[in-house]
Amino acid sequence: MRYCVNCCIHLLPNDLHRQCFRCRGPNHNNQKCPVCKGENKIPLYTDSKQMKLLAVLEVRTDPSENWNGFFCLRKGKLCSLIFGLIIMTLVMASYILTGAKHGLLLIPSPFHYGAFTSNPSLMDNESLSDMKDHYQPSKMNISYVKDYPSIKLIIDTITSKIEFITRQRPDLEELRKQEPHMFSVIPNKFLPNSKNPCWYEEYRGNTTTDPYATNSYALYSKRFRTIFDYLRKVFWNHLYHYKDKHYRLRCLPHFYIIGQPKCGTTDLYDRLRLHPDVRFSAIKEPHWWTRKRFGIIRLRDGFHDRYPVEDYLDLFDLAAHQIQGVLQSEAAKKEKKEHHVQVWEASASTMWDNNAWIFFYDNSTEGEPPFLIQDFIHAFQPNAKLIIMLRDPVERLYSDYLYFASANKSAEDFHEKVAESLQLFENCMLDYSLRACVYNNTLNNAMPVRLQVGLYVVYLLDWLTVFDKDQILVLRLEDHASNVKYTMHMVFQFLDLGPLSEKQEALITKSPASNTRRPEDRSLGPMLPTTKAILRDFYRPFNTKLAQVLFDDAFLWKRT
Repeated sequence: MRYCVNCCIHLLPNDLHRQCFRCRGPNHNNQKCPVCKGENKIPLYTDSKQMKLLAVLEVRTDPSENWNGFFCLRKGKLCSLIFGLIIMTLVMASYILTGAKHGLLLIPSPFHYGAFTSNPSLMDNESLSDMKDHYQPSKMNISYVKDYPSIKLIIDTITSKIEFITRQRPDLEELRKQEPHMFSVIPNKFLPNSKNPCWYEEYRGNTTTDPYATNSYALYSKRFRTIFDYLRKVFWNHLYHYKDKHYRLRCLPHFYIIGQPKCGTTDLYDRLRLHPDVRFSAIKEPHWWTRKRFGIIRLRDGFHDRYPVEDYLDLFDLAAHQIQGVLQSEAAKKEKKEHHVQVWEASASTMWDNNAWIFFYDNSTEGEPPFLIQDFIHAFQPNAKLIIMLRDPVERLYSDYLYFASANKSAEDFHEKVAESLQLFENCMLDYSLRACVYNNTLNNAMPVRLQVGLYVVYLLDWLTVFDKDQILVLRLEDHASNVKYTMHMVFQFLDLGPLSEKQEALITKSPASNTRRPEDRSLGPMLPTTKAILRDFYRPFNTKLAQVLFDDAFLWKRT
């Protein structure tokens, strides 16, 4: 509402004196009005409250310049402008604080690691990335440390802290306490005439019951609903009837391809599945041991309902049906020989991904996980066989970056991300052991590139604490790419698979490679020479130890 400066009386929002309550009248004239006389009076704009007379000022305009009140803002508009500026300031402050916390700033902020947390309440309300809230600011500004000499000092610090210490293996009772349901479902003895860990489980449903109604894989994956629709149709045909009870054959994999990502596991999977004696899971990479049993569907989405072990076993029902047919035919012939059909799965996260442990298991000393994936697999399958495909960790990291980065990919961007990741890894190593940093969910989610996946020997040594060396076959992608036939024969021999005809072998060994680099990624070219030199220095001590463990200098990757 406007006020007349002279009259201090309410005016409507029209011309200055048109409806002045004091001067108003049929013959009103501004020039004759004793209080409104003069043209150089301008109104003072305030809010709708009664104005105090002592606060009224008469403002005279410059006769040479009459702006007609152009710069006279309402007080309400001025307050709105000030309020908007305050809101903008708060939003920018929130962006800076949140961006620094979650790594969203254009100039990344380094972090130093505080105490590891084992608060079980985190599993319900926080995602994996929320653990970054436990950082403390570092003294180093990583945005300035990108040149080779500075990064070399960081690598030297990391190298000086490396210690390969054998982990303490947990006993069976400790494992039972952590996963009682899993141990109640999977028996400790399996059918004697099967290579695969298979057993008969009583089925208590009726003919109207959908055995896969609650399977989480079927609920969350549209791609595999067709498979489960087929399984529903044939389910009752494969039940075993004994003494008025129904039994279904359950199986776990006989062997696993456990790693590593971007090392050729998809190509190995696609070739191996062509062997007539091999039966695979309904999904190539169930990621059950590492993620789904903890309720992790995608790392960025945090936790969902945990997938029970029954959902994982359902993935092998197709294979179980075929094995059951073989067992029944052999029983009819009264033969007791072991059949050759083998079940397997190929989750490339099995070897290295133990990120969820901190949310579900009590924190151990110095932040090291008390239980690893291999502890549970060995508890049920001490005779399992494991296949690992590795690759020069320097090239693996660049391939990983090109595959998973969503935008603004370049050799320069990769270099900056490597520099930031190395400094974060160094910060962790200053306070914690190598194993604690490698399995640290907070660090792994903070690093822009997955440096830790290439620390092969750290994971391999931990697997060797529970499995014998002759149960693990370690291959190199470089050898596989140059001589597919040779590596596939190594795999066939390791798994004791049946012989192949020339036609079958040609189909397996001569098919084109799977999951190769995308054309748009090839156009980006190789990494910068400086980046390669930095990564060579970083991975060198780990490759040296790996070559010693495997008694093979090819794992030094000197010629790649």
